[in-house]
Amino acid sequence: MAKTLHHFIGGKKVSGAPNGPNGGRAGEIYNPTTGEKSAMVPFASKAEVEAAIANAQEAFKTWGTTSPVTRARVMFKFKELVEKNIDELAMLISNEHGKVLADAKGSVQRGLEVVEFGCGMPHLLKGDYSDSVATGIDVYSMRQPLGVVAGITPFNFPAMVPMWMFGIAIPAGNCFILKPSEKDPSCPLRLAELFMEAGGPPGVLNVVNGDKVAVDTILNDPRVQAVSFVGSTPIAQYVYETAARNGKRVQAMGGAKNHMIVLPDADMDQAVDALMGAGYGSAGERCMAVSVAVPVGEKTANTLIEKLAPRVRALKVGPSTAKDSEMGPLVTRQHYDKVRGYVDLGVKEGARLVVDGRDLRLQGYENGYFMGGCLFDDVKPDMRIYKEEIFGPVLSVVRAKDFDAAARLPTEHEFGNGVAIFTRDGDAAREFAQKVQVGMVGVNVPIPVPLSFHTFGGWKKSAFGDTNQHGPEGVRFFTKIKTVTARWPTGIRAGADFSIPTLK
Repeated sequence: MAKTLHHFIGGKKVSGAPNGPNGGRAGEIYNPTTGEKSAMVPFASKAEVEAAIANAQEAFKTWGTTSPVTRARVMFKFKELVEKNIDELAMLISNEHGKVLADAKGSVQRGLEVVEFGCGMPHLLKGDYSDSVATGIDVYSMRQPLGVVAGITPFNFPAMVPMWMFGIAIPAGNCFILKPSEKDPSCPLRLAELFMEAGGPPGVLNVVNGDKVAVDTILNDPRVQAVSFVGSTPIAQYVYETAARNGKRVQAMGGAKNHMIVLPDADMDQAVDALMGAGYGSAGERCMAVSVAVPVGEKTANTLIEKLAPRVRALKVGPSTAKDSEMGPLVTRQHYDKVRGYVDLGVKEGARLVVDGRDLRLQGYENGYFMGGCLFDDVKPDMRIYKEEIFGPVLSVVRAKDFDAAARLPTEHEFGNGVAIFTRDGDAAREFAQKVQVGMVGVNVPIPVPLSFHTFGGWKKSAFGDTNQHGPEGVRFFTKIKTVTARWPTGIRAGADFSIPTLK
């Protein structure tokens, strides 16, 4: 029998109100490997989300004025507990999302790196001080928390992305409302429990499960000061426009179509290894997955396909918890159907399907959401499979005649999340990195996700808002700056001065 999950509000598990205004609405959670229903998750009503916001607002009265050192110590303890329980967290992710265990564990670790960065908040919150800017006058600045803030996170990283958000927001002094994906909420709920075990006060980290009702409540409630979002571009734009219209700070990360340029002088074996991991890792369900390979020149393209196709055919697709699986299933039956539909579309549009993974079946797991790796060649920029984000194990090869034609593709695409170039030519790599209109660039690095002390964020329709995630910009996003100009009496009265203050 499928278990029933809960919300986490005020430091306690809270069941969804079956007879409340939400009418007991709930979602079904499935194990992607078996296709079996594993849990039910309650969808919060507007009243239940408002109760969580009120709880966070009350907790902020104390947490916001707690010493940054004390807050950092709670996060240090939280980090230790996550490390101690990382195998359990990875299993929760694999069983609900379908990531293989090694990838699930790696995603938890990448989230922890932001928590580690956030543990340095006593230093990160230090302001500036200018002594004697004018006679007897000093100026100093301080960073202060916003209050109640929220994160709306996607299914593909149920541990990493929430920690990217609250790993900065909470040590900065804010109280956090997390609305995770309804497809795999068990890991976020467990993180909230570990935060309490670490000594986090009730109400500082709350988790409300739900759908558009919960999202809209967060976006429209005036007590929520800022919203961080990761998901598809249409929803990112909706979140940005709605929250900004209501006077909130917003960082909303959307979709992607990440290119990898392969120049003729590239180490081809290294490039193929990179495309396998970046294109098919996590079944392509990453906003930083490489979904377009751009070999420069016919010889380069032919060599790349020759080396890549057998590797894709040999990809070890299997249960997410099997140690030898390189790729697990897609997250839901609906998403499987969507990705398969894109492969059908690519064939109809005239692209050459070199490797067809649509009919993969695993003995004993016939009801799982498995698809083999798919590889298209001769994809053209006017095809929908090039223009749109597929979010699955589908790699498109777009052949470019020269460096300039290859570089134009990511620059002219409507998405601008990540891009990579593989080459031994430093001059070409430097020119590409400087000129390409994409937010994150990798040079011989296929997935250029910055480390926690830098910031993550794309350009164009891959991101809405002016501030990126984690790193220094994350600290700026979750704090507001206050500048104080102070003069202490010296016993000398100069009388009233009706002109604007100037340096004297």
